[in-house]
Amino acid sequence: MAAGGRTERNRDHYYWLTAFLAARGLQTRTCLVVAGMIISAGSIPLFTTASPAGASYFWGRIVAVVGAVCSVAMAGVWLRKRWPTRVTSEACVIIGSVYIAAASVMTTNPVVGLLGSTAFAILGGFVALFHSVRLLVSMWVVGAATVVALAVRVAETDSVLAITGALLVGLVNVFTVFACRTLLRSITSDVRLDDLEPLTNLLTHGAFAEQAATLMSSRDRGGDRYLMVAVVNLDSFSLYRDMAGVAAADRARVAVGQRLRETVRQVALIAHVSEDEFLIADVLNTDDPSPLVERVRATVASSPSRLTASIGVVSTAMSPLAGHPPYDVLDEVLSVATDAMHDARRAGGNRAQLILSPALTVLKRPAGGVWSAEESA
Repeated sequence: MAAGGRTERNRDHYYWLTAFLAARGLQTRTCLVVAGMIISAGSIPLFTTASPAGASYFWGRIVAVVGAVCSVAMAGVWLRKRWPTRVTSEACVIIGSVYIAAASVMTTNPVVGLLGSTAFAILGGFVALFHSVRLLVSMWVVGAATVVALAVRVAETDSVLAITGALLVGLVNVFTVFACRTLLRSITSDVRLDDLEPLTNLLTHGAFAEQAATLMSSRDRGGDRYLMVAVVNLDSFSLYRDMAGVAAADRARVAVGQRLRETVRQVALIAHVSEDEFLIADVLNTDDPSPLVERVRATVASSPSRLTASIGVVSTAMSPLAGHPPYDVLDEVLSVATDAMHDARRAGGNRAQLILSPALTVLKRPAGGVWSAEESA
């Protein structure tokens, strides 16, 4: 591992997993599951107030009601159209940890409290999948303190039950985290993390070129399909960074990358190639990508930073590309799109310049047969 880089065990997978889920159309389903789990777990302490074994006294009921209201609010965050930010997700974890601890400790019967503390396993599984080991350890410290406090209360009447109960809760938590981390490793083993830009977890320039070349080589060029490549450059980004600070600029880039992922098709390629520039590539059934480009322009402008973008777009038929080196084609298409982006910037920004069916010089060369990404590398 390079010096100064984060080790794999401390890596926060939140935005990488966000992109992974978005690419497979699973973000909405994941949000529904997370929201459902939050509401379900948050309402259990409220239900137990009706039992003498639960937190049936005044302050216990107050905690249960406040926790249930917070659970509904947190679930609402996950039910919004936009995927929550990493900070929002971490805040949900912290609030959830405090609520589980308070609701468990305030039960009249400590055995019921031990049973309720198994909810830390649900939270631990989520953290193991989406967040860093550091946050997981912090949550476990709160959970361990809660379980120990409850076990001490149980031990006053039954020490064996106290030990076995605490051990069972610990085993459930450890197994859940182990299973989720194993699942995460199985996913990441199929993905080259070096192909992802660390901040936004979008493709790097090299990975974008490789996958775009594969995209051009693998598609049936005999049909009426069109290659669309867009260069998206954030207007006045350096000025925004100087005024708002580096941290705010990083958050702005993450937000823009996330919105681009949510706007384009699942199979589209998106790369973050410089601090203010993104690339998009897709194969469309129409030669006019203007509806998609307008959605991209609008979604950037509606991001929290309110930055706008100058966009250069090239659309060209796939069939004439057959037999030509895909990397050479992509280089020229990107060059044309970049020039179009600069034209959009000179025209005032917050607009797109479309180039339809440009006369590519690479197509004037003799076709050299069928190329593949491996042969072009």
